[in-house]
Amino acid sequence: MALYAIGDLHLSLGAPKPMDIFGGAWVGYMDKLKVGLSVIREEDTTVFLGDLSWALDLSGARADFSWLQNIPGKKILLKGNHDYWWCTAAKFQKFCLENDFQDMHLLNNNCYEYKGIALCGTRGWFFEEERSGTHDEKVFRRELIRLEASLKAAGDAEKLVFLHYPPRYQGYNCPEILSLLKKYEVRRCFYGHLHGGSHRLAIQGMWDGIDFQLVSADYLDFHPFKVIS
Repeated sequence: MALYAIGDLHLSLGAPKPMDIFGGAWVGYMDKLKVGLSVIREEDTTVFLGDLSWALDLSGARADFSWLQNIPGKKILLKGNHDYWWCTAAKFQKFCLENDFQDMHLLNNNCYEYKGIALCGTRGWFFEEERSGTHDEKVFRRELIRLEASLKAAGDAEKLVFLHYPPRYQGYNCPEILSLLKKYEVRRCFYGHLHGGSHRLAIQGMWDGIDFQLVSADYLDFHPFKVIS
């Protein structure tokens, strides 16, 4: 029974936007994902950190979720900046029931338990103060509310946080998100979003008592990161 994390699968079976066009590590990425994710077993839990599908709605995402259904175990999904199919939990549950997609769960204003540990998270967002009053600020403030709701839902349990956007990387810190991680005594934080040359901007390892880890698919060579054995 293991806990895995991986972000940015960018599935495109229902939308004509395969990542192979970007070259490099992304060439043949669907086959690489199939091999990499084959380590996951029925008793395992995997957190998918956003940018799961390029589809514009649930109908268009059906083929991608059918592919995801073939991955064993519990699947916890959080939103990325390209997940335009994202919907309410009720609509997603209805979609899963209609298509017999099992053990898929949205991480949004809530948390999930794994061996007594709370799995918390949200999408996150990039925001800098000089953009105050913009749409970006409104999105960012909502993400802060969602993250704190997830952390509060965990109660006194040990907390792991999963975000799509990195809360810190070279040249950027998000003090509001980092403050929430400290307030709720989070010890490990996982994030995605960074690809290709942006990998060099990732800041990983211990910082101010929190262990940060980049888990975007191309960074991991399309193998899931084992969070807990």
